[in-house]
Amino acid sequence: MTAPDPLAWLVALEGVPSGFASARDGIDALLRDRGLRRTAPELTVESLLRGAHSSAVLEGSGSSLDEVRDGAGDDVAADAVRLSVDLLALVPVLRTAPLQALARLHAVAARGRVLSEDLGRPRDAEAAERLRGLASLLTVETAAPALLVAALVHADLATAAPFASHNGLVARAAERLVLVARGVDEKSLLVPEAGHLMVREAYESNLRGYASGSSSGVHSWLLYAGEAYAAAAELSPVRAP
Repeated sequence: MTAPDPLAWLVALEGVPSGFASARDGIDALLRDRGLRRTAPELTVESLLRGAHSSAVLEGSGSSLDEVRDGAGDDVAADAVRLSVDLLALVPVLRTAPLQALARLHAVAARGRVLSEDLGRPRDAEAAERLRGLASLLTVETAAPALLVAALVHADLATAAPFASHNGLVARAAERLVLVARGVDEKSLLVPEAGHLMVREAYESNLRGYASGSSSGVHSWLLYAGEAYAAAAELSPVRAP
């Protein structure tokens, strides 16, 4: 007997399927343009750098993109860049051992900032259970679109804050990782972090709604996420003149 799809109720929420379908159409159109099957690796590097800068700003960094590009950013920016460098190597790990991948994201981001015994480890038993649930969600069969799964992973990590530090950076890195691992953006050319930064007030407000645990809060986050992913395509370095 086939197990029920745990995400089916989310896909049934009004406006969610159409929002994610529209965002995916825009993403696919972008990635088909300009012969992107032969995309230069430099575009991926640039996307990761822009994403690291945007994620750092959302985490409180005051560094500019130029400073981050020159390696002169503050500590938060340095942590975000370090995470971006190691990120894509975790794609196969996320597919087979998601709990290990999430722990590794924190270990990389927080290296040198927290005690070594806290790297990659949940804060307490409740946080450990939350992480196990999230890892299980990443291995279950579902008909939900990959964009929805990425949005859930992001919001759950950001609001549960399961690690001792750097939860925002980890959440946004995990979102990008899911988009790559699930075939939405295999070369990591989108900049979802910049999409969130562009509408920071809405981003933070919808995360607070998600954190409330209400069905309306989750619904609003998913509707917001579809719009943010459309912005992530618009902000890709592929569109740069």
